[in-house]
Amino acid sequence: MTEKEIKDLLIEGFAREFGDSEGIRLFFAPGRVNLIGEHTDYNAGHVFPCALTIGTYAAVRRRDDRQIRFISLNFEGSRRDSSLDDLTPSNEAGWTNYPKGVVWAFEKRGIKFETGFDMVIYGNIPNGSGLSSSASLEVLTGFMLKNLYNLEVTNTDLAVIGQYSENNFNGCNCGIMDQFASAMGKENNAIFLDTSDLSFEYAPIVLDKAKIVVTNTNKKHKLTDSQYNARRSACEQALTELQTVCDIKGLGELSIEEFEAHKDAIKDEDRRRKAKHAVYENQRTIKAVKALKEGNLEEFGKLMNQSHVSLRDDYDVTGIELDTLAEKAWEIDGVIGSRMTGGGFGGCTVSIVKDEAIEKFKEEVGKEYRNKIGYDCTFYTVSIGSGPREL
Repeated sequence: MTEKEIKDLLIEGFAREFGDSEGIRLFFAPGRVNLIGEHTDYNAGHVFPCALTIGTYAAVRRRDDRQIRFISLNFEGSRRDSSLDDLTPSNEAGWTNYPKGVVWAFEKRGIKFETGFDMVIYGNIPNGSGLSSSASLEVLTGFMLKNLYNLEVTNTDLAVIGQYSENNFNGCNCGIMDQFASAMGKENNAIFLDTSDLSFEYAPIVLDKAKIVVTNTNKKHKLTDSQYNARRSACEQALTELQTVCDIKGLGELSIEEFEAHKDAIKDEDRRRKAKHAVYENQRTIKAVKALKEGNLEEFGKLMNQSHVSLRDDYDVTGIELDTLAEKAWEIDGVIGSRMTGGGFGGCTVSIVKDEAIEKFKEEVGKEYRNKIGYDCTFYTVSIGSGPREL
């Protein structure tokens, strides 16, 4: 669907659901894909995501009472009505826990809303794909509130508020990367972000005769119900053990040499492997961005592949679906690099594929996946977009 078609869909949906579309405003916030730097963002490490041109759209209008009403055009029967006086998470609220959580997080900052709003959303991020539909919805809600209520907040604030709401309202102990990539995206650039202090730089993605291809396992994942929080907990415990011998605040502060010198302070073998991934992945990300700046796409691709191996063998978050996609991709001429992206346990891989190899890549990876897993994967050739905006 074109953006114009999505806008028309939202306007019609709003009028159908809430009586008319007089005075509505339209907003968009992107999804993201992370090129390298996985499970480093809650370990004070570096990440390298980019915003996508796909994301979440909303039609919104302020009300003159305290009701907040939501509907998603992606799901039948998705209408949920609530109130500014009932900002508590619940199973019944379903997907609306994400926008409600952002309103709640604003109020935790002392920003009170006197009146509510009606909100109709439509997303073109594949659901459950790991391309961060939740962060996109959180940033969209924050950006909408900023504009609708004339709030003095920056886009970096919106990322922090989105993460805070996901951690404390929705119970997923995620790092800052997803919300930051959505809030701060810049067309044709990835974001080299140091999550220890939120310092960042934009790095142009110049892919000469190559494209970014995202492959969806079509295995749904829900991070709050997954092993995600357990991984974070293991890293926190490993950090506490390392702090008995190192003066550090996060695993991302360690070089590989420092980690190897002190790793025996971590008493449990499994925790040691988890911490090893966090340290090595952070260094890989720094090297990868340097390689990209030097125009060395082949080296960047090798580091992507190494990242997947580490996520598979040390961090244990891939699974047969993601491994099948990545391992088959590595065999194909013209694939520069391929790895899982996002939290893991399903979701997607991200690959950099030369233009002339894209059809072969889709055909061979698709066939291998169907034979091994029993159902189809889905391919998306994606473009790097900018952050949130009013349409």
